[in-house]
This record gives sequence, structure tokens and C-alpha cells, in this order.
Amino acid sequence: MLNISHNQLNKKFDLSTYKSGQIVFHANYYKFFNRFLLAFALFGIVLLFMPWTQIISTKGLVTTLKPDQRPQTIQSPIPGRIEKWFVQEGDFVKKGDTILEVSEVKSDYFDPNLVERTGEQIEAKASSVTSYGEKVKALERQILALSTETVLKLQQAENKLIQSKLKVKSDSIDLEAAQTNFEIAQRQYERTASLQQEGLKAVKDVEEKRLKLQETQAKLISQENKLLASKNEVINAQVEISSVSASYKDKVSKAQSDKFTAQSSQFDTEAQVSKLENAYSNYKMRNKLRYITAPQNGFINKAIRGGIGETFKEGERLVGIMPSQYDLAVETFVAPIDLPLLYKGAKVRVQFDGWPAIVFSGWPNVSYGTYGAKVVAIENFISDNGKYRVLLAPDKSDNPWPTAIRVGSGAYTMTLLEDVPIWFELWRKINGFPPNYYQPQSKKTDGKK
Repeated sequence: MLNISHNQLNKKFDLSTYKSGQIVFHANYYKFFNRFLLAFALFGIVLLFMPWTQIISTKGLVTTLKPDQRPQTIQSPIPGRIEKWFVQEGDFVKKGDTILEVSEVKSDYFDPNLVERTGEQIEAKASSVTSYGEKVKALERQILALSTETVLKLQQAENKLIQSKLKVKSDSIDLEAAQTNFEIAQRQYERTASLQQEGLKAVKDVEEKRLKLQETQAKLISQENKLLASKNEVINAQVEISSVSASYKDKVSKAQSDKFTAQSSQFDTEAQVSKLENAYSNYKMRNKLRYITAPQNGFINKAIRGGIGETFKEGERLVGIMPSQYDLAVETFVAPIDLPLLYKGAKVRVQFDGWPAIVFSGWPNVSYGTYGAKVVAIENFISDNGKYRVLLAPDKSDNPWPTAIRVGSGAYTMTLLEDVPIWFELWRKINGFPPNYYQPQSKKTDGKK
């Protein structure tokens, strides 16, 4: 009862006569209560100096350690239409097992014998290449023959020219002889005519000399004609040499032109063959793409596109698959202010959703239901959520993680930092300071070295 008025009831009534008053106002009550307060205060003071592990608590998801072990979707590199399913959701498939069959939706690939027909075209074009090659060889032989014939014809024409020149020389000599004979006959005629006028020769002798003079003159004119004819033959031989050279050059040039045309056609056909072979390989690969197969061993999660006859575009997701063999890991995100406190190999405690746990924050050794992990990767660039991604792997020195954990389930992580007294942690929390910057002893030693 409070004594806050002038009417003091404790002076009018004796409270000790009551049973409750005897208990409350008894001296032993204060003694036990004071001892309790003193013990509680001592316990609180001792508790403040007990060790406390600073932690960075975050939420994350269970994932896989390696990228090729994570859930994936299977796409079709070509557009098509679903024809048949060979699996159902939840089935286990091995690498290379057929999941579904698709058909073409482009008119360019409707022909079921497209690959065979393309192969026939390649064979035909290859034969054409061989024919062009043989034509090129035949033209080369023809050019060689023409070149040889040109040499022979030129030699023949040159020999004829030499003969013509020699004949000109021979005719020139004959002309000189005829000229000499004509001059001799003329002098004899003149001498005989002179003697006949003097009466020493008969008229008959003069007539004979005149006849002989006319004969030698005729031979002289005939020899002059032969010499001119021989000179014409020399000119004709020279013209024939030029004609033979020009004619055979024209023939060789035409044969070379035909050869180059054949070679051009051969190269063009070879390019067409290469193009057809490329198309042939593409068609064969495209036929294989009509069957969607499993890229690795795993379980079919979900058919994203279902039904029969449903069409899809190239690159569109068709079915999801989860690898059967994987190494578990935890993906978590930390704030930029806590990023300097993390390092590869840092110890982390993980609590998984669905597994009962009793967690004492700051006393990880006393916690129950948490599992050990360590940091294996820290992202160098901030994520879209404004935090840095950290990948955690199981700590092999700790208890193994539960085998029934599924990829994608939630997890609560506690990164273990420096051990400090509880009073320091309370002081830090009240002031809103970040945890102490902490690096392990081995890191410090390596830094000093």
C-alpha cells in the first residue's frame, strides 16, 4: 500500500496481524530476494563476457555445384511439329535416349527422300566435273599437237622460202649466162653483117647469125621471166610463213580458249558439288534433329510443350530435365556491406527448409539441425537484386548433408566470423555497426610472407 496521502492507514491498522503482511514484511523475504537479484546480476555480468560468434545471416536456395548439373530445358534447333512422345514426366532417361519425335513444317524439307536425291545430284555433278577434266586434258593434247604442227609447218614454209631464194639465185645466174650469150650473139651478128657488106661473108651467114641472135634474145627474155617468177615464189613463201604462223596461232588460241572455258565450267561444277555436299550434310544432320534426345542422364521434370501435332519455333523450350548425378550446393546473396568479410573457404552453417533445427545465433556449436558448408565462389559483379551471389559447398570435415534435399528448396545460411564477447556484440547492434573485418590466420600469414 502506498503512503501518498495524509491519512496514513499503516498507523491506524497493524498489517502484520494479517498472514500476507507477515510474509511480505518478514526480514527473510528481503534476504532471499536480494540474493536472487545478486545471483542474477552476477550471471548477467558473466554472460556478457562469454564468447559470441559474429555471423552474417542470409537466405538462399539449394542448387548444384557445377553448371552442367543444374536443371535445364531441352530446345529444338529447328522449327517443327510434335509427332510422338517416348517418355512421360518423372521418367528416368539415359544420355542419348529419344524423348520425342518431331516433323518438318517448312516446305523445303517435306521430301522424305531429300537426302537421297541430293546424293544423286552430287554424283551427277561429280561426273560432270570428271567430264570437264577429260575435256581439259583433250584440249591440252590438241594444243600440244597444234604447237608441234605449227613448228613443222613453219619449218616446211621456211624450207620452201630457202628453195625459192636458191632458185632466184640459180635463175639470176642463168639470166647472166643468157645475157652473155645474147651479147656474144649480137657481136657475132654485127661482125658477120660487117663482113657481108665487105663481101667476105654470104647473106646466108648473116641470116644465120640474126636467127641465133633472136634465139638468144628470146632465151634472155624467158630467163628474165623465170627470175621474176622465182622472186614471186620467194614472196609467196614469205607470205605463206606468215599465213601458217597466223593460222596456227588462231587455232592454238581457240583451243586454249576452249580449255579455259572447260576449266571454268569444271571449277564452277566443283563449287556446285561442294555446295551440294554441304547441303547433303546439313540435310543429314537435320534428319537427326527430328529426334530430340537426352543430353545427359536425368529425370524428365516437365513437358513444357505437350500434345501431338503442336507446332513450335526453333530454339523454343520443349521439356525440362534434371540430371540424376549432381553435387549439392547453396546459392545465397549477401549485401555489399558484408562482402569484404567473405573469402573463399569461409565456414558457413546452413539450415535447410523441411529439416527441424534449433539454432542458437552466435553459438553454432550448440545449434542442432544445421550443417557445415564453406564458400567456394564469390561473384565479382553485383546481381540484379542489388546483392552479391555467393556459392556454398558442403564442408567435408562436417556432417554430410541430407540426401533427400532437392534442388530449389530454401536454405538459411549463417556465415561464421570473429568470436567476440556478448557485451561487444550488444554494443555493436545498438550502434548499428557492421561485424568486425575478419580474415583467418593463414590468410594473414600468407599476406606477411
